[in-house]
Amino acid sequence: MEDRYYVKIVPQRGDTIHRFVVRKRHAALLGIFLLLCILGSLGFAAVQVGRAQQERDALARVAGQTEALDRQLQQVQRENQQITQLIGVPPAHRAKQTSWVAAPPANLAGVEQRVTMLAAASQTTSSDAERIRNLVLRVLNLRHVRDLALARLIAFIPSIDPINGGVVVGCFCYRYSPSVEFHKGVDLDADYGEAVHAAAAGTIAAAGWDGGYGMKVDIDHGNGYHTWYAHLSRIDVHVGQSVYKGETIAAVGATGFATGPHLHYQLMYNGVAIDPAPFLHGVPSSVLAALR
Repeated sequence: MEDRYYVKIVPQRGDTIHRFVVRKRHAALLGIFLLLCILGSLGFAAVQVGRAQQERDALARVAGQTEALDRQLQQVQRENQQITQLIGVPPAHRAKQTSWVAAPPANLAGVEQRVTMLAAASQTTSSDAERIRNLVLRVLNLRHVRDLALARLIAFIPSIDPINGGVVVGCFCYRYSPSVEFHKGVDLDADYGEAVHAAAAGTIAAAGWDGGYGMKVDIDHGNGYHTWYAHLSRIDVHVGQSVYKGETIAAVGATGFATGPHLHYQLMYNGVAIDPAPFLHGVPSSVLAALR
């Protein structure tokens, strides 16, 4: 009898009393079982709490990474917009910008949805960036080609002083000495034997004696312009030779109808003499404007 417990259940009303007999060994096993259930429940709850905390931590890390990616994406979008404005091309897409700071994802489904949105925006931005890169390269190449073409055109337009600092002592005008005539060039003061330079790139069209001009060089610049250099003492080029702008072509002299050493510099355009003075120190702005 000592190894048993008696359990009586007395109803509030009624005469029937329920009695149970439980052995101590069974009671101990039942207690151990209940204790294990409680401990298991507590362990399971702790595991669930730990998993929930890990998920929250993971969501927080993903939110931080997504926020950083979003900032980078918006920066790229702003740069794309600035580049398109600089090159004068409208953007093909206007990717919707999102913000992850104000509303961080509450669960994994929210993270997946926002990552999907960010991936779509990133794809659109990448496509825009690739298109803009190609446009920029094209614009730069076109501008480079245009600049090269313009530089080549300018190289063949008379734009330098053939004497390097010669003073104009005879104008493009009517004059009465040594004879009454229209002087179709300018006379540049220079010492005998001083170097004469090509005012622009071109091909030697004539090089030799030419009546009152004395020893003369005629350069054809291939664009309607010809430059004449007269009264020379020496000629250093020959017909058909190509010369570059600034190349020495002759030496100052006083041959032909000249009263002393100087260079007669004459500029012809489509067979008509024009005033070379505006071309002594660069291409005139009106000519540049026409080229552009």
